[in-house]
Amino acid sequence: MMFRDEMKKAAEAFGLTLSETQLAQFTRYYELLVKWNEKMNLTAITEAHEVAVKHMVDSLSAYDPAMFNGTVSIIDVVTGAGFPCLPLKIFCPDAKLTLMDSLNKRVNFLQTVVDELGLEGVSCVHARAEEGARMKQYREQFDLAVSRAVARLPILCEYCLPFVKRGGHFLALKGRAYAEEVEEAAKAIKVMGGSKTEMREVHLPGLDDKRAIITVTKTMPTPKAYPRKAGTPAKNPL
Repeated sequence: MMFRDEMKKAAEAFGLTLSETQLAQFTRYYELLVKWNEKMNLTAITEAHEVAVKHMVDSLSAYDPAMFNGTVSIIDVVTGAGFPCLPLKIFCPDAKLTLMDSLNKRVNFLQTVVDELGLEGVSCVHARAEEGARMKQYREQFDLAVSRAVARLPILCEYCLPFVKRGGHFLALKGRAYAEEVEEAAKAIKVMGGSKTEMREVHLPGLDDKRAIITVTKTMPTPKAYPRKAGTPAKNPL
């Protein structure tokens, strides 16, 4: 089955309807992902069905109509190959998106995808999260910070919450140990200005693994001392 059909089927099984334009954009994204993956490490999976479910629909599982409305401003921190926010941008074309990654080669890949898909209102930024969050143009400027990075939640909170404005949210896409990670992150959430934390379980089509979207609401500004200098959050989590 062609990627377009796999994508359509997987999205429908998850309860989402994609337009022809969106299906064409997801297909081109898939083609570029596979092509660039030959020369750099972007993804461990390249088979059409697996990419449709485990990358594209998994990314779309973070979608919440109450949050992703109109010209919502979003930053994807440690975005890697563009997951989850490039799929979310395809699905919510009015969103204003910043993709941040520490590897310039990956940023070049992301810019190529954005250009080829004709996506507007997207900026691709080469920076480490700890450095980006200290820049005035990014610190506490976003309605949403979203991340699907593999780092544990206490580390991700220090990377992501400084980008979120008061009243905004940080969304983390997490695997089976999500409840334990939320407990582990209680201190980091509080220190970074977060308060209410919600967990929403996610079931992807045809998979029976445990996944969840963690939503942290930011109610206070992040203290000036955070994030700590590059490398420290990962070495010495809060």
